[in-house]
Amino acid sequence: ELTEQKEFILSRDESHHAIRVLRLEAGSQIILVNGRGGWFPSTITHPDPKGCRVQVDERVEGFGKPSYHLHIAIAPTKQSERFEWFLEKATEIGLSEVTPLICERSERKDIKTERLMRVAIAAMKQSVKAFHPDIHEPTPFGRFIGQAFTGSKAIAHCTDGEKQWLDQVERESRTITLLIGPEGDFSPKEIKEALDHGFTPITLGNSRLRTETAGVVATQTVAWIFR
Repeated sequence: ELTEQKEFILSRDESHHAIRVLRLEAGSQIILVNGRGGWFPSTITHPDPKGCRVQVDERVEGFGKPSYHLHIAIAPTKQSERFEWFLEKATEIGLSEVTPLICERSERKDIKTERLMRVAIAAMKQSVKAFHPDIHEPTPFGRFIGQAFTGSKAIAHCTDGEKQWLDQVERESRTITLLIGPEGDFSPKEIKEALDHGFTPITLGNSRLRTETAGVVATQTVAWIFR
């Protein structure tokens, strides 16, 4: 947690990475971020691999703040690595919130959010961002759609019927909440419940996509819409 102090001691893992892996020394320039838009150019003053001390030289708030808010509620994949791949790529592109969505046909209902946060933080640093998505606890479908949301609400499903393209949904609020289902798709009951709660049915293209692919396609599409 970066507060107002001028000096800061990195965590043991970050200290080891900076000193042992990157071979940084006293006087080396680094950037600290807090995941909420804080961007802090800093200088290493004491290169200890167990507790590297740095001096914060400048404070910039809201660095690279996205021009939109995207919340994706997505069913966890059977293989956790695939869900982590989605989260990594979506973080690199620009994602505000993610909720693992527990559906009737979910292949996996347990997921470690602490592990997901580590993936998101690594992706944030790799892509030189100062924001990472908020990662919520797994939430049952019915409970999730019953919440109050601002902006557009959409559901991507594979059942036949009239649908809009994602770039056709209301965008004035620059806020979108999107549901993406498991490999077996949402159940007919879930689709009806979502529509009854005001979610717009949308398509992500003519191909049937894997869950994690659909998540990345949706994230990139929204980033393109608000480019």
